[in-house]
Amino acid sequence: MIRRGRAMVDCGGNHEPVGADDLEEAAADFTSLRPRLFGIAYRMLSSATEAEDLVQEVWLRWQTCDRGAVVNPAAFLATTTTRLAINALQSARVRRETYIGPWLPEPVDTSADPYLGAERGEALEFAALLLMEKLTPNERAAYVLREAFDYPYAQIADILQSTEPAVRQLISRARKHMTKERRTPASAAAQRQLLTTFIAAARSGDMTALERLFARDVTSLSDSNGAKGAARRPVVGVARVAKFLSAFSAAWDGLDVQWANMNGQISAVLRRDDGKVYVLAVSASTEGIDQVLWMMNPEKNTAVSALA
Repeated sequence: MIRRGRAMVDCGGNHEPVGADDLEEAAADFTSLRPRLFGIAYRMLSSATEAEDLVQEVWLRWQTCDRGAVVNPAAFLATTTTRLAINALQSARVRRETYIGPWLPEPVDTSADPYLGAERGEALEFAALLLMEKLTPNERAAYVLREAFDYPYAQIADILQSTEPAVRQLISRARKHMTKERRTPASAAAQRQLLTTFIAAARSGDMTALERLFARDVTSLSDSNGAKGAARRPVVGVARVAKFLSAFSAAWDGLDVQWANMNGQISAVLRRDDGKVYVLAVSASTEGIDQVLWMMNPEKNTAVSALA
């Protein structure tokens, strides 16, 4: 469905077969907008795999749509993507209730496309995606469209089938939540230096060095969906996180460390001798490392494995 003025255009159902030229034009329109559509879907779902599936569904709908009735293909495709993502997010949250241990976003390589189709890299870093998990689906959609893609309030209202004042309230609530729970982020250079120093201290098991890197309420989260050897609960606090990490210093033996730009920030790709690949990232503020994020679920690291 899409607004044409105030009328709604139905893009469901069967339509007359289209010619090759028409389908070629449709494919060109879709291809040019695909990075943005994926960027919206990924920020909504925090899963590259689910975002790819959703964008494919948008393409299927675009093929069968009565495109002659669509005034603005970009608006139609963004609307379809956002509404499908809202529905997908609701069902994804139900599935995540059965996930074993902490759930973290699926990492994506942003070295080739730093903003995943956005004008700026908002709502992409791991810390932001984790905070957005606490928003309602509509709050999240409004926040993503405004902060990452700079959509006008009126267009967001059309996409969400709402009113402009209601959308402004959604975005205001989302912004307050995002800023309330996040300290001033460290610069990219400081974040990389903290991660580098953290890896060196973790390798050596130097608890004192580790403790100096951490903010007072640092949290270590391991996403493995129940894999053996991974913590199934968050580890919180300077002393507890340092002790937890020092206990596993021997596990660094045989690990190859590579740097990669994941979700717009420098992260470490860790490859074991047996071929298993993990992603390690830290979220840092001016107070030090707030979060240590271990992404160990092989189902989420398929693309990273190919990169490594």
